[in-house]
Amino acid sequence: MKHFTFQEFERSDTATRHAIDNSIPDRLKGNVAALVDNVLDPLRRAWGKPLAVTSGYRCPELNRVVGGSRTSHHMRGMAADVTTGNKTDNRRLFQLVLDLALPFTQLIDEKGFSWVHISYDPSDLRHQMLKL
Repeated sequence: MKHFTFQEFERSDTATRHAIDNSIPDRLKGNVAALVDNVLDPLRRAWGKPLAVTSGYRCPELNRVVGGSRTSHHMRGMAADVTTGNKTDNRRLFQLVLDLALPFTQLIDEKGFSWVHISYDPSDLRHQMLKL
């Protein structure tokens, strides 16, 4: 985990507003590290500029409050929503994931590239691409 921290994955304005403890359980930190080491750090190196994690780990209560899927990879520390800061570059980032042939479970264009969702479950690398 060179370019990202566990704290970035725990940070949530929604959790703060609702007084939700969104600390990553020790048993899930390995999942976050695997996502970072196998997908996000290589992506960040290739991108050459910082990427912001807008949603990383979500405890079940936070996931419920934000309306996340009941089977969300976020709750297992296997997903991150990332942004470059603008939709044009987010579209390029999405393509870069494909060009680099990075392993992923899901790669999602969220709301017209407002952010990019990337999940990594090493037991399920289906390379599913979606537009939500």
